[in-house]
Amino acid sequence: MKSGINYSFRGKPISLALVACFLFTILLWTWESNPIAATFRSAQEWYLMPSEFPAEVPIGSTGTQKLEGSEGKSSTTITKNGTNPKVNTVDSETVESIPAKSPEIQYNQDNRSPSSEDCNYGKGRWVPDSRRPLYSGFGCKQWLSSMWSCRMTQRPDFSFENYRWQPVNCDMPEFDSSSFLRKMQDKTIAFIGDSLGRQQFQSLMCMTTGGEENLEVQNVGWEYGLVKPRGAIRPDGWAYRFPQTNTTILYYWSASLCDLVPLNVSDKLSDVAMHLDRPPAFMRRFLDRFDVLVLNTGHHWNRGKLTANRWVMHVDGKPNEDEILAEIPNAKNFTIYNVVRWLDLQLDSHPRLKAFFRTISPRHFYNGDWNTGGSCDNTIPFTNGTEVTRDRSMDQTIEGALKGTKIKILDITALSQLRDEAHMSRYTARGMQNSSDCLHWCLPGIPDTWNELLVAQI
Repeated sequence: MKSGINYSFRGKPISLALVACFLFTILLWTWESNPIAATFRSAQEWYLMPSEFPAEVPIGSTGTQKLEGSEGKSSTTITKNGTNPKVNTVDSETVESIPAKSPEIQYNQDNRSPSSEDCNYGKGRWVPDSRRPLYSGFGCKQWLSSMWSCRMTQRPDFSFENYRWQPVNCDMPEFDSSSFLRKMQDKTIAFIGDSLGRQQFQSLMCMTTGGEENLEVQNVGWEYGLVKPRGAIRPDGWAYRFPQTNTTILYYWSASLCDLVPLNVSDKLSDVAMHLDRPPAFMRRFLDRFDVLVLNTGHHWNRGKLTANRWVMHVDGKPNEDEILAEIPNAKNFTIYNVVRWLDLQLDSHPRLKAFFRTISPRHFYNGDWNTGGSCDNTIPFTNGTEVTRDRSMDQTIEGALKGTKIKILDITALSQLRDEAHMSRYTARGMQNSSDCLHWCLPGIPDTWNELLVAQI
């Protein structure tokens, strides 16, 4: 009898401990799986996650493409297919080493691969199209910068203009200016980003006008404070309105997507506070006027650009003192995740706004970088293949940041990676120059395709 009583007495606390352990495990699992839980993380926790992701997509000179950080340290190696004539795709097996996921962003990941029947705009192939280009490089002088109009240079070949992108299982009608303007009636589409974003903006202006002069289009930059300051080379952006449909297309230069504030407004040579945890003031101020927003960043995240622009990293309103966050790949990804998180929270109160984040545009410097003799002299289309078969984006930073949000990815990296012949290269209006621009694209050209993908998803 006593033995039975003692057994029951000892078993009761053991059972309670097992139940408590089970309940704690369920609670912990629920917390880690809940996206809301992530919003309680401190800024110090958030910046730890990006270091595993590549910051740039330059091309090595030995036949391999390396996804490098801004300081040139290789983090991921990608086999380049141009040296093997039997290989003509950028596929899911191309990446030899995919970085492991950071624990801090597990809540924001979705490991499910799209089925073969799902529309994937970044997966598909380039096909010949005799109806291209969509506008004349000679005629679009009103909107297109002369430095990007390859028809105005000494370049002798333009075969790169005669292809279109065909995504997998997607209904992507041919771009039509009238249909686009009707779709965007009384709406505003805004591009905010670096000079590649400016190329996409100029491309859309040329596509919408057919590359022809249109005196009816109104310059409404003043409505957004986009006027050229005295002594400046150019304004911070442009905004144009098509009066027949009241459609506005604008661009604002924000290469880092950080809030930039001069430390001394009266000194033109003042250092500039680069607030990594604050979106650009322009975007915060005018967000309620946008119906479509396209963000991009990437190529200004290197030590040379930060030094030249006198950008000084700030977090929580004061200079950053954390050595880990001071590493540029970490700072870049910390900023991207902060901008995405902020914008996603705004979308509930801006139900008509459709937000996109464009993935990074690939660079194609061979045999060196932009300042060490690198070039992109190839003029033969598709030496690297015509098809992308991978399901996931090559830009894992953007893809990871957007998972679990209402912001759409505009995935252009892999399809643009196949088009190394379509850059500005050495050609200028005066002939050939010693250095090569293997970052920006000829227009008409690849950014037109980015806009076709964008319009199809609006």
